[in-house]
Amino acid sequence: QVQLVESGGGLVQAGDSLRLSCVDAGRTFNNRPMGWFRQAPGKEREFVAAINWKGSLTNYADSVKGRFTISRDSAKNTIYLQMNSLKSEDTAVYYCALREAVYYSSPTAWGLPDEYKYWGQGTQVTVSS
Repeated sequence: QVQLVESGGGLVQAGDSLRLSCVDAGRTFNNRPMGWFRQAPGKEREFVAAINWKGSLTNYADSVKGRFTISRDSAKNTIYLQMNSLKSEDTAVYYCALREAVYYSSPTAWGLPDEYKYWGQGTQVTVSS
């Protein structure tokens, strides 16, 4: 049974850094594409970053390019989101997601929530300005 557990959220000031972690505690699927999404109050869930099954390819939303880095440790069944230079607009609940299939349905499908079958419970990130 897939069980995604996020951690690492918190309250920080603008310009600070945080590192989020997401572990597949159930260890049901190894080496699958995974992603990070976020949802701010009153807004739709939006794509943040994704990583392919090997960890060799990554993709980012324009709003976080150059500031966030997604990575994975396959031995630990864990992905990370290193967030630097945080801004108030990064405030949201951050969710990790796992895709059951090894490959995405299309080259541009990284950021589509429907590409991911399993989701974590979310971790709150609050950035004060």
